[in-house]
Amino acid sequence: MIDDVLPADGLLFTRRDQVEVMTVAHRHQGVEFNLVVDGTATYLLDRHRYHLSPGALVWLFPGQEHLLVDASPAYRDWLCVFDPAVLGVDDPSEWIRPFYLPDPPGLFARRLGVDQAGWLDTLFRQAAAPDHPELELAARRHAILAAWQAFHAAPASTPTTVVHPAVAEAARLLRELPSVSTLPELARQVGLSPHHLSRLFARQMGTSITRFRNEQRFRRFLDVYGAGHGVTMVDAALLAGFGSYPQFHRIVRSITGTNPADYLGKHPRRVWIAGDISLSGMLP
Repeated sequence: MIDDVLPADGLLFTRRDQVEVMTVAHRHQGVEFNLVVDGTATYLLDRHRYHLSPGALVWLFPGQEHLLVDASPAYRDWLCVFDPAVLGVDDPSEWIRPFYLPDPPGLFARRLGVDQAGWLDTLFRQAAAPDHPELELAARRHAILAAWQAFHAAPASTPTTVVHPAVAEAARLLRELPSVSTLPELARQVGLSPHHLSRLFARQMGTSITRFRNEQRFRRFLDVYGAGHGVTMVDAALLAGFGSYPQFHRIVRSITGTNPADYLGKHPRRVWIAGDISLSGMLP
């Protein structure tokens, strides 16, 4: 899924004091970086899990689908998504060549030293709220390049875990195929025993297969019901992979803490279409 968060000027720069735990992998049309200020979180990128803590700086590129699978309540970070064109560089050097590639080789997550992270935090605050509007673009260009320089100067990579291919494939199937409904069926498709897959998935993804599958179904329901084609709530639930309306009702309540009608009444349909639903803090 392409999550097009870029504003018209091609540059989003903000501090996040609240983040959403994602249920669907997505990618941006621009380059993204996050600098962790406080708390911890975990990104799943391809077959790697990035374990983020204060000082972590992670870069994500347009061809890379990623999933924020968990975040502590205290998690805070700086988020920047940008079209490389905003840098105004006509002939990019090798140093910034990765900005212009959809999926450059290598791991782009490192932990900065305390001084580096503190200096960038100060610089980002200035870039986010410049003294004069005329300084905004120049300040943010400088912040992007300073972050890139700090990344390369950092001494160590952020801890990563290589996700087992069967777990990555199981997560993909659960995200993309509503028809995959049972653990034995899923295990057969990825080539592991149900018991082995269940334990491995929970350990590497940080959540159970059942919970992950239910969240994917709920996301699909929101996509189908919010698409504006006049489909009923029951039909949307069945199309999303729920076996019955009672099952759908029970699972939505377990995820959101309320019934489907009340939940939908509090969330505008345009928000579902934008993929902006947050399940963070709703899960039991």
